[in-house]
Amino acid sequence: MTSLTQVVSLARAWRNAVARSGAVFLRDAGHGLLEVSHNSLALFGLLVVGVALFASSRSDLRHAIEAQTLSWLQARHEARVQAAADPDAEPNLGEPDAILRATASDPKNLSRAQASVALWLAARYHVAPEPVSRLVQEAWTVGALVDLDPTLILAVMAVESSFNPFAQSPVGAQGLMQVMTKVHDDKYEAFGGSHAAFDPVTNLRVGVQVLKECIRRTGSLEAGLRSYVGAANSGEDGGYAAKVLAQQDILRQVASGGKVRTTVAATLPAAKTRPALDAATPAEPQSATPADPAPAPDKIALLH
Repeated sequence: MTSLTQVVSLARAWRNAVARSGAVFLRDAGHGLLEVSHNSLALFGLLVVGVALFASSRSDLRHAIEAQTLSWLQARHEARVQAAADPDAEPNLGEPDAILRATASDPKNLSRAQASVALWLAARYHVAPEPVSRLVQEAWTVGALVDLDPTLILAVMAVESSFNPFAQSPVGAQGLMQVMTKVHDDKYEAFGGSHAAFDPVTNLRVGVQVLKECIRRTGSLEAGLRSYVGAANSGEDGGYAAKVLAQQDILRQVASGGKVRTTVAATLPAAKTRPALDAATPAEPQSATPADPAPAPDKIALLH
């Protein structure tokens, strides 16, 4: 009987010890978590204070944050008001920042020569003057950087795509300057990837890179154009180089203030024999279709 009582006493003592140890562990763990949380909140508070002090010292940054916050609050308020007034109203699809994606410029902001070229191209190819003005600006800027005549760049675009930024040939030449995207995908890496081929400005810049490489490798403008269109080996480009150079002559005449009809055909003789256009006597107009025909499917911007 005494032995049984001792065993029971030992069991109770062990249970009490375990309970006390568990209570101490839980209490210590709770204190530790509280301390960690307290320190973390203190660090977060210091971070917030630091950011606030930095923002307060930068008036431009502070104004930008205030403007964004106010814009967000106004948008939320307007959305709540609209939803309360008319629960069945159509969702607001507006995007005020969409203007940043637009490829367009006001022709009034261009120089006289650039504006003349932009308006002539807009009328010639039945496209809006604002996006063409942006491309003309870009041709002048990029042309100066790589030492290419901007009218040559614009002439290539005119012949290749008639200023359709979404043009694609059966063999995969894409965009304004009909660059083979799969062949020159490395050049698009600097612009975020190959889908940038359909961004007009990006396609122009990549096309200029390809054209400049072709001219440098072949040693002359005419040979470079033949290489650009994929006729470097055969030497037979179907009159492509002559057509581009004739178009360039027309654009030069327009840029210098000459009066050239928008129906003029860009099919003058090439290089050595092509005459300059007379501003007083426009070239004989093309028949019905104002835009040049699309380039032949096998003529593409391709570096071998």
